[in-house]
Amino acid sequence: MLNLKTKYLLIPFSYIFHPIFISIYGALLYFLFTKNISLLAEVYLSFIQIFILTILLPISFYMLLKALKKVKSFTEATLEERKLPIFIQVLLLYCLLNFTILETHFPELYKFFQAGFISAFLVFVSVMLRFKASLHMIGITSLFVFTVMLTSYLEIDATYTMAYLIMCMGFVASSRLFMKAHSPIELIVGILIGALPQVFVWFYSM
Repeated sequence: MLNLKTKYLLIPFSYIFHPIFISIYGALLYFLFTKNISLLAEVYLSFIQIFILTILLPISFYMLLKALKKVKSFTEATLEERKLPIFIQVLLLYCLLNFTILETHFPELYKFFQAGFISAFLVFVSVMLRFKASLHMIGITSLFVFTVMLTSYLEIDATYTMAYLIMCMGFVASSRLFMKAHSPIELIVGILIGALPQVFVWFYSM
């Protein structure tokens, strides 16, 4: 009974905070904190670009790869199943950085995706080296660190938001362990790959 309750409590976090959704969560938090109402058309355009390049196209590629029997699971991909989707993600993030309006209109959000590109590249390298870092922890950690850096830069009190994200990090980590999708070291490496590029990009560009 306890395991059943734990299952229904923890497993949803692996879907709610699936790496594919982190980009749109980051964009939502950015626009909520910055309140760029004077650039409403640009906000809508950026949302569309982010949605297409980080959610719609990756899901389309995933469905194609699943139809071709190249991947089996949405949340528990093996090392071999990770290679092509992560490589595609690197390419899509490159397109987002170079062929959208983020850099000129929303530079802080652009930094978030710069760091995301670095994280995706590091994950691809780790997969080629036969190491399975936790993509879920990379995603939720990068979102948390981005929120910390952004709100510090804007001098906004976001204590409750950060507390909520820390709680979510704990639930996501517990979910991945409960599902036996990762070992503790894979979660720790995921946290580092998610956090360090965010910190590096912010301090390097200041």
